[in-house]
Amino acid sequence: MSTDTLPNPVPYLALKGVTKEFPGVRALNNVDLELFPGEIHVLLGENGAGKSTLLKTMFGSHHPDAGDIRVQGRVVRFHGPHDALANGIAMVHQEMSLIPQLTAIQNMSLGREKSRVGFVDMAGRRVDALKNLSRLGFIGDPDSPISELGVAQQQIVELARAIATDAKLVILDEPTASLSLNETSRLFDILRELRAAGHTLVFVSHRMTEIFQLGDRVTVLRDGEVVRTLPMTGDVDENFLVNLMVGRTLDGATPPPARVLGEELLTVEGLTRPGAFHDVSLTVRAGEIVGLAGMVGAGRTELARGIVGADPTSAGRVLVAGKELRRRTPASTIAAGVAYLTEDRKGQGLVMSMSVASNMTLSRLPGRLGWISRRRQLGEAVRLQQRVGLKGSVTRLAGTLSGGNQQKVVLAKWLATAAKVFIFDEPTRGIDVGAKSEIYALMEQLAERGAAILMISSELPEVLRMSSRILVMKKGELVAEMSREDATEQAIVAAANLETAK
Repeated sequence: MSTDTLPNPVPYLALKGVTKEFPGVRALNNVDLELFPGEIHVLLGENGAGKSTLLKTMFGSHHPDAGDIRVQGRVVRFHGPHDALANGIAMVHQEMSLIPQLTAIQNMSLGREKSRVGFVDMAGRRVDALKNLSRLGFIGDPDSPISELGVAQQQIVELARAIATDAKLVILDEPTASLSLNETSRLFDILRELRAAGHTLVFVSHRMTEIFQLGDRVTVLRDGEVVRTLPMTGDVDENFLVNLMVGRTLDGATPPPARVLGEELLTVEGLTRPGAFHDVSLTVRAGEIVGLAGMVGAGRTELARGIVGADPTSAGRVLVAGKELRRRTPASTIAAGVAYLTEDRKGQGLVMSMSVASNMTLSRLPGRLGWISRRRQLGEAVRLQQRVGLKGSVTRLAGTLSGGNQQKVVLAKWLATAAKVFIFDEPTRGIDVGAKSEIYALMEQLAERGAAILMISSELPEVLRMSSRILVMKKGELVAEMSREDATEQAIVAAANLETAK
């Protein structure tokens, strides 16, 4: 879409020559960007390209070291997000900002409470919150603490909270990462309605199919600089955008050749956890990558947690290399050679305030008699760093890394053990196309060396790209199994939407 076809040719928000530096790095360099009313503007770039810094600068969380920010032609200086909100700018963060102890309704109105003569209008707050939650198709108890809701429902609360501000510009950072296909479709309908009403939308996603469904214009960042801004016309395709993003050709665009499979390394028989999954049986052999697909809420993550002993099960058994794990706990499962890479790498996979070296060696601390050998820890971390292809110092804090590099640290942590079974839960969530290619290569190397991999993913192209076999779950049951040759996106979606499990 050219600016001539936009409803209003005056940008709602404009950045001119914006530069932002942190110690040792220039995150943004002389960035120019115009965001117009009535458009969905896509922001693309690899992890580390400067997207997050740019979004936070637009929302007032960061202050530019140079350059101007203008709202409707007026130069502004945001001293914090409250100033951005006062200027009609709202943001849906990739890392949710909800308060776990509060309910969905309380989170919705936090900081925006209506009052009457000094008293909070509880009834009015509830009506407004329920209206906006319903608009996004929220399913769940709005009076339950956020901590008791699933990740997808938490994401919907976060989105509804931003939309409820009636902001003129909404920044959405990976808003669909935890949503099902149906929830994503509903969100896209809402975004199109907002665009038609003249709102400005900034949309960040690593899923190319979403970008082409929604985007009017796209700006590509690389190394903190704008590479190009252009309309999303028929001349723009995925390969063109990827080349702009990474500046190189990516390997691994086609599925790897079939591998010779070995013994069954993971066997699950009749595993049941009431309310989560029922009578699930599956196998994964040495050298095999089995994809586990299904809608959000199908029970895939709950199954993985049941397999590794993180949650109790009421029936069934798990065998590793033919040996049953009779009293499953996370510790005993790890000792048996099973690694679980959780979908929440920041909350459960890493300690963000610790160094890369400390995180990499958490699963097997180098030392004796309760004392950690710093020298051995650094040596082991450097060895693991080379194995996963992570650059930079291992003394950096894990929280300073991009999503792709954080996932490499999580994998390195498990490579430090004698794991032969790997369960990857959403292995590339929030990771750019370049880092995805590297994670895929590491997974394929593991399979080539005889590991068994169970991969949970909501990205169907990823499932089809990586899997030797594909299993589909719905409402806690396995409803289909497909070979790579027979599987299609349509077949997987059809199985995941079966009215009754078979």
